[in-house]
Amino acid sequence: MTHVMILEDDRASMEALAKILMEYSGDVCVHTASSYDEAKALLNADIRYGLFLLDVNLGGENREDIGGILFAREVREQFRYTFTPVVMITAVGEMEMQAYRELHCYQYIMKPFLPEQVREVAKKVLAKERQEEEPFIVVKREGVNYQVRCADIRYIEAIHRGVCLHLKEEDWDVPYVTLKQILLKVPEGMFLKCHRMFAVNRHEVEYYDTVNRIVKIKDCKDVIEIGVTYKSEVGRLISG
Repeated sequence: MTHVMILEDDRASMEALAKILMEYSGDVCVHTASSYDEAKALLNADIRYGLFLLDVNLGGENREDIGGILFAREVREQFRYTFTPVVMITAVGEMEMQAYRELHCYQYIMKPFLPEQVREVAKKVLAKERQEEEPFIVVKREGVNYQVRCADIRYIEAIHRGVCLHLKEEDWDVPYVTLKQILLKVPEGMFLKCHRMFAVNRHEVEYYDTVNRIVKIKDCKDVIEIGVTYKSEVGRLISG
């Protein structure tokens, strides 16, 4: 399922965009916002978006209002959205270059838009997600964004003011991000949270021992504790 956020203050345009996307594919879940504040609330929700459609001018006739561009900056400041497609919707041609240069936009759509243009964007984004054979996450270390293959992560540990990614070759401390935030970035079902401090890559588990409440990781000495409150859930998942 690909989650799409639409930021558009014109209700008719918003509803038209949502309708086009939902009719195009059942794999699309649309979230709509009509203002900068509504969009910020959606951005802070526990949802990982695969596409943003943002109206540049949120003030209608007021061409000085570039709330869509301001919100796009908010999106890009979150490292999990460093490479996520952002499409600007505008009736003002001169906004194009600013958005492209500053925000690395995927493309732009001029108003009045055609349904074919929106469907083409959805087609490209969905095709890319389906063809992604080796999912990765983007993490920031020392001010630099890195792509880390999910398959290389054995388990994730919550540490003081961040997380530690225990990789096959080394361990990476990633500051200022929580275990919950990291789990929103990885493919659904790939990692199992077995403790409030740990989540294990299910492909890297040698065995689960719910009696002694431990998880043994393959090809290494690491043994992860299963939290008391997670024991029944772990047992249900591995038996199912």
